[in-house]
Amino acid sequence: MELYEELVARGLIAQTTNETEIKELINKGKAVFYIGFDPTADSLHVGHFMALCLMKRLQMAGNRPIALIGGGTAMIGDPSGRTDMRQMMTRETIDHNVECFKKQMSRFIEFGEGKAMLVNNADWLLDLNYVELLREVGACFSVNNMLRAECYKQRMEKGLSFLEFNYMIMQSYDFYELFRTYGCNMQFGGDDQWSNMLGGTELIRRKLGKDAHAMTITLLLNSEGKKMGKTQKGAVWLDANKTTPFEFFQYWRNVADADVLKCIKMLTFLPLEEIEKMESWEGSELNKAKEILAFELTKLVHGEEEATKALESAKALFSAGNAADMPTTELSAEDFTDGAVDLISILVKSGLVKSRSEGRRAIEQGGVTVNDEKVLDVNAKYEAAAFAEDFILKRGKKNFRKIINK
Repeated sequence: MELYEELVARGLIAQTTNETEIKELINKGKAVFYIGFDPTADSLHVGHFMALCLMKRLQMAGNRPIALIGGGTAMIGDPSGRTDMRQMMTRETIDHNVECFKKQMSRFIEFGEGKAMLVNNADWLLDLNYVELLREVGACFSVNNMLRAECYKQRMEKGLSFLEFNYMIMQSYDFYELFRTYGCNMQFGGDDQWSNMLGGTELIRRKLGKDAHAMTITLLLNSEGKKMGKTQKGAVWLDANKTTPFEFFQYWRNVADADVLKCIKMLTFLPLEEIEKMESWEGSELNKAKEILAFELTKLVHGEEEATKALESAKALFSAGNAADMPTTELSAEDFTDGAVDLISILVKSGLVKSRSEGRRAIEQGGVTVNDEKVLDVNAKYEAAAFAEDFILKRGKKNFRKIINK
């Protein structure tokens, strides 16, 4: 099976502009493609995971990735998928986030001469002359067509700022600049980027002529990849200081039964033949599949040693009730009143609940245990001596913390 066909079989491709040319470029290792990452935080998260894995797959087959960091577009903010305007960031914050992204991406793709490139669109966007941009680029865009784009439709009722309205033009200009400067002939992105990506394809054709159209191929990643990045408590980060390897492992270990094989296909590098054997797995076998998924992805992000430690800790947690490497919350002297700390306060500080009222409800509903013993007393308190030994706090079956007293 050639690479493009494998991408389809893994469920990664949802839509293309020219499948024949795409197959030709990808399967022969002739694609110079880019994927954009806006540095809105100081770490990538699992919502970026599919894109990073895709870049790795294509590079392994001889294609050349361009990781485009949106240092310029981040000054505006992408309105796609949002109900309000993104918080404005300073140039210093953006530059710091860019540096963090560079380090994390190096775990997935190989940068260097003749290999992957990492570029920042601040290098060209921030120096653009506004009037010149309006004349040379703005004239290529129809406002009527832009307003029909899904990324703008959902914002029209609550209000779309003129600042954000420019995002499509800026992203389209990125593809135009990458095509001219680096010979970039392909772009990848999520379904919420489809209109912006088509804008880039059209801009190249309008500015450089119809002959250039053959080299402007747009692919659309299946939207499932971005859904994987969201949890009830927010993003799961690739930075070990934000999400520990054990927490990262547990996130994937706890995916829904219906999603586990989909995730294995899309995100791991296990052979499809091996994955197909798992399709008949049921019950406890699905738990084994989740364990495989969690181990493979933790290995990709944090290395095999950390993945092995996380696997062993997970097994220890559920078999012996403790684990050396599980998420930890430290109590300080300020948490104690008259030598004791109440359980609800511990739940809040550990992040297992967002408020005291939520903590109270969790206890009343029987969803809180300490060292595998259910606690039903909402007024339960613990003295400092209780933390001299293991103090494992759980909410439900999947959320837990080891509580220690500094």
